[in-house]
Amino acid sequence: MYKKTILIASLFLLFSPLHADYTLKVDHRHKSKIDHMPKAVVADMKTIPQDPGYYAKQIKPFSKKKQAEMDAIFNEKYFKPWGLTRIDIPQEDFGWEIRFITKKPIYRTNGAVIPPSVYKRWIDNAQYDKIDTKRYKAITVKHTDVKALPTSRAFYRDPKKTGEGFPFDYNQNSSLHINVPLYISHFSRDKRWAFVRASYSFGWVKTSDLALIDKAFVKAFKNDTYAMVIKDNLRLYDEHNRSVSIVKLGALFPIDPKDNKRYLVAKRDNKGHAHIEKVHPENPNVIAKKPLPFTPKNVAILAREFYGEPYGWGGGYECRDCSATTRDFLGVFGIFLHRNSSKQALDGKQIKIKNWPKWYKKRFINENAKPFRSLLYVPGHIVLYLGQYKGEPVIMHTYWGIRKKDGTKLVTGRTIISTTEPGKERKDVKERSKLINTLRTIVNFD
Repeated sequence: MYKKTILIASLFLLFSPLHADYTLKVDHRHKSKIDHMPKAVVADMKTIPQDPGYYAKQIKPFSKKKQAEMDAIFNEKYFKPWGLTRIDIPQEDFGWEIRFITKKPIYRTNGAVIPPSVYKRWIDNAQYDKIDTKRYKAITVKHTDVKALPTSRAFYRDPKKTGEGFPFDYNQNSSLHINVPLYISHFSRDKRWAFVRASYSFGWVKTSDLALIDKAFVKAFKNDTYAMVIKDNLRLYDEHNRSVSIVKLGALFPIDPKDNKRYLVAKRDNKGHAHIEKVHPENPNVIAKKPLPFTPKNVAILAREFYGEPYGWGGGYECRDCSATTRDFLGVFGIFLHRNSSKQALDGKQIKIKNWPKWYKKRFINENAKPFRSLLYVPGHIVLYLGQYKGEPVIMHTYWGIRKKDGTKLVTGRTIISTTEPGKERKDVKERSKLINTLRTIVNFD
């Protein structure tokens, strides 16, 4: 009986793969309280075409040469953290979180004030006197949040005020896809957090969500042939069919040099170091070599993936805010964008449109912005220009809401398609606060 058992085990090993690929599957984002926010509807969402494919016919394709040039710049910026030897955060950006929590009261979700004794522990845990004492290179091993301070606790300004409270958690600085290169400055006092610089953001990431890399890993991973996920809310499963991470549209995967139908992903071992696993997509159409050709079909397919997604401040709750939407959409086509709207406004060629009459500004936008490859910017918000409908500029944007005359907002709370005057049919909308009146800049990518 013993010999028979050994024989069966040997045959199993002989005919079974010793190492199975990870699998990338079509899945969904788990619902959370972000899905229970108000979702107001305005006339634009009923009277103008809501299918991005309608506007995609208006695009002007990039040349292959131009797209390749932009994509090379994207790759350089994406992998820049692995070339750093010290934190290169601008002085004016550094330490904003300390100033934020110490100058004015901060609040819990329930409206209670967070006492200094609590936030001083967060600051102490950050050990900012240890900046650049580690200088490690790392990579994210799952989709993860970037926090302003090394704590999972949320903090808000006064929730009783319009535009404050949930979901505007000021500790939610950003989010990062799986496979994002990182520079680690140092660790928190409790070792649970790493202060990192990624390509488009910086802050605190859970150490369990990253892995340290070495030169051999960089050589294998940074292979100059990359793909990006082009369908949202996939999920990565390991060889035991256990969920590893949600995978959002815009996540980058190197293509396996030995098999172009397989992709590479970083896995953390029990010592915190990264190893490469191979990924097999269950559906090959959910991922594509980058840059994806800028065609009417492709821009329509991608834009549809964002439409209707709940507003996720700072990328919270596995959703997106306005700048995350524009970043992930344009990134697939090889255009690199930074974290927030003000930085993104500097990533392309700017044309100022501030303080112009509405009629002239609309005409100028239609004449000078380029469908699906131009952004329109106002401080605090950025939108993707889709084209025009009956002479009206049409935009897609992840929009919190429309300012009303009484100072409150009509909350749309998701990614919508609208004109530059959403809510114009309502008498309670504040005219001066309409997007068309506040837009300052066209941002072009030629």
